[in-house]
Amino acid sequence: MTVDLDATDWAILVELQAGGRMPLTELGKRVNLSASATTERVRRLENTGVITGYRAEVDLAAAGFTVLAVVRLKYPGNQHEPLHKLLRERTEILECLRTTGDDCYSLKVAAASMPHLERIVDELAQFGSTTTNVVYSQPLPYRGPLAPPGAP
Repeated sequence: MTVDLDATDWAILVELQAGGRMPLTELGKRVNLSASATTERVRRLENTGVITGYRAEVDLAAAGFTVLAVVRLKYPGNQHEPLHKLLRERTEILECLRTTGDDCYSLKVAAASMPHLERIVDELAQFGSTTTNVVYSQPLPYRGPLAPPGAP
C-alpha cells in the first residue's frame, strides 16, 4: 500500500532518519509544526506503516563482528519457510533480499571471524549452492536519510 506523503511528512521522515531519538518538540520546531501536530503526524506515519521502527546503528567491528560478507544463494526448492526460519534465528544475517536472476537470495552477513563465517555459510548451503564475497570496505554505508522521489 502506498501512502500519500506531503512535504511536511517528508520533512519529518528526513529528520527522524537523521536522529530517531529526537524529542517531538524539537522535531516540531525543525518542521514548523506544534508539538501536538507533530505527534499526530508521527503517529499517522507509524500507523500506516511508513515508519516501521526505530533502531540504533551499530559499528560492527567495534561490536566484535570484524568480517562482513555478501552471500548469494541459489535455492532450487519451492518451500522457503525452512530458510526463512534460519534467517530469523541467525542474527548474524543482517539483511536478506529475494532477487531475480541466477541467485534467489542475497544476504548480508556479519561474522566474528572467518571460521564463524564458514559455519554460517555451511548452514546456508543446506538450502542450495552459495557464493560468498568478503567485503573489503563500504564506500557507501547505510545511506539514510531517504528523501522524497525526485528530490535533489
